[in-house]
Amino acid sequence: MSDSPPLPPVRLTSEAELARDALATPLLSRAARLARWAGPDTRVGAGGELVEEQLAGAADVLGLTGDDAAAFASEAWRIAVDTGLVEIVDEDEGTVAAGAELALLTSGGPQDVLGVWLVALEAVLADASVPDLDELVGAVEDGAEVDLSSLEWDPEAEAEFLDEVLGNLYLLTVSDGGDGPVPLPALAASMIMPDDMGDPSNDVLEQVSDAMMRLDDQFRLLAPVGLVDFQPVDEALMADTDEEPAGPLDETDVSRYGMVQLTPLGLYGLRARLLEAGLSVPAVGDLVDKGADALLDGTGLFPPAAAQAETEQWLARREPLAAARELLAAARGGDAGAPLRRLRCQQALSLVGGEAEPALREVLDDAELGGLARVWLSEHGAADVPPPSETMIFWLTIDTVAAQLAAEGNSAELQGLVEGLAQQHGGFFATAWRVDHPATPDVLEAMGRLHPDKKVAKEARKAAFKARSQQGG
Repeated sequence: MSDSPPLPPVRLTSEAELARDALATPLLSRAARLARWAGPDTRVGAGGELVEEQLAGAADVLGLTGDDAAAFASEAWRIAVDTGLVEIVDEDEGTVAAGAELALLTSGGPQDVLGVWLVALEAVLADASVPDLDELVGAVEDGAEVDLSSLEWDPEAEAEFLDEVLGNLYLLTVSDGGDGPVPLPALAASMIMPDDMGDPSNDVLEQVSDAMMRLDDQFRLLAPVGLVDFQPVDEALMADTDEEPAGPLDETDVSRYGMVQLTPLGLYGLRARLLEAGLSVPAVGDLVDKGADALLDGTGLFPPAAAQAETEQWLARREPLAAARELLAAARGGDAGAPLRRLRCQQALSLVGGEAEPALREVLDDAELGGLARVWLSEHGAADVPPPSETMIFWLTIDTVAAQLAAEGNSAELQGLVEGLAQQHGGFFATAWRVDHPATPDVLEAMGRLHPDKKVAKEARKAAFKARSQQGG
């Protein structure tokens, strides 16, 4: 799994804030209160569960009332045992005492608190992977012997389904623009329907509906541990399963089908689990203590907002002029990743103030950085900026398109750039194929592929062939 491509970087809040969030979650806070309540007279069963006659007292300590009070108290007690907040002293006698982990919640550091919370999270995730056994057993004929192996329940498949759902939710959250709640039907559809599927069949829609209801049950369990903010499916919809939306749904209607969003604590928890699974899961701030080469390479495929956030943190720890010189030095090179490094360098330098000007003037005659330097100096209103030669203009153009190809692939933005270049520069391809840049053939081939005008596209492909021949390839 370690060879998997890295996920987009996540922006985490501080560990101190996350620890406060963990202590405030309903489940962990209840578990801690029960651990402090437990004493010599507290008795548990063979599995460590509170004996039934003590559930009412536990619910009262937690301020719980209603039909579900005992169930909530029982759940909180089990989390207290699973996390080590409570320790079973004598299994035969069923006696308990405060566990070693309880002191960590009051005197430990943020990492200690988060460690306890992560154990609680794993326990809840295990519960969420188990369907309602009462419903499954209820499907068996009255009087028949219950054989759990015969029930339609695959524990591994259930756990894998939930892991994939949470992985999708994590990816949606860390991607640019993914900072809002996700409709439950959309999350369920992401598990069932391929991206390229046309109009789904009734069978597929039924599968999505079933998955949505499974997720509704699971997120109801995951909300109290602080993993998600969850608005459940409207009870009225579940009462009338034949209800179909009439026409397009407005935002209010969509919310009736359930909305889910990872909390900051949930992002932290899922990242910890993904790291444990061996995935590359970067976080904004990972590169602040590394060199400019690591910054430019590391942010190469970051979404724009994450790349800027990482770069801002990196720059905040450095003196502007020294940082500019380090960035420019790291941007040099003729390897395949160099154009994208130079694009990230240019974006980083746009965040540096006028103190960086001497560094940019020092590279005005540099074949790889001179064009970039002129752009920066002109944008910052510097005086006496020498005009670029035609060779430098064309080299910078090829370098820029190569960087955009690496960052975005065949995007609509890049197609617009290609069309603009061909339109603004008459005879562009007649000169471009001669540009001494390693990416020239690939860039011209891409321009031929992207340009909608067949005549212009053909010119680009011919130029690409000449460039490849010139480079000996």
